[in-house]
Amino acid sequence: MISTPEQRLEALNLVLPKVPKPAGNLLGFKIDRGQVYVSGQLPLKDGVVKYLGRVGDTVSQDEAYIAAKLAGLNVISQLSLATDGNLARVEAIIKVSGFVSCTPDFTNIPSVVNGASDLFVEVFGEAGTHSRFAVGVAALPRGVSVEIEVIARLRDNDSR
Repeated sequence: MISTPEQRLEALNLVLPKVPKPAGNLLGFKIDRGQVYVSGQLPLKDGVVKYLGRVGDTVSQDEAYIAAKLAGLNVISQLSLATDGNLARVEAIIKVSGFVSCTPDFTNIPSVVNGASDLFVEVFGEAGTHSRFAVGVAALPRGVSVEIEVIARLRDNDSR
């Protein structure tokens, strides 16, 4: 029986990417009163930016969904760091913020951000369900098509 987030990741053939150092004077995550605030994560694989461009122009909706999933996997990597490698400490994904760089006429933004939302439910089960917003923007850092930010709650009151 698959019961832990780590086992679910393995069953999905997903490996957590190494977390790069943030580009700027910020943290990858911050814990406050049992809440983990994960900074916006980009679709990076092995430190390389993927899915450059705008949805509706050089990036398809299907590619953007995969980009959101990859950004979500980077969120999970940050959560793994925040929980000292024990993702079972994530009691709930509370809120997901999704930003999609897209053309003005592309309006299927929620379907793109589903890439991250679907991943969180696959990995965390019921604890992965969340509230969310998804917005289209003119540009994102490093020219990526998607950025995902998360607020999660830990099982114990770790107040790092």
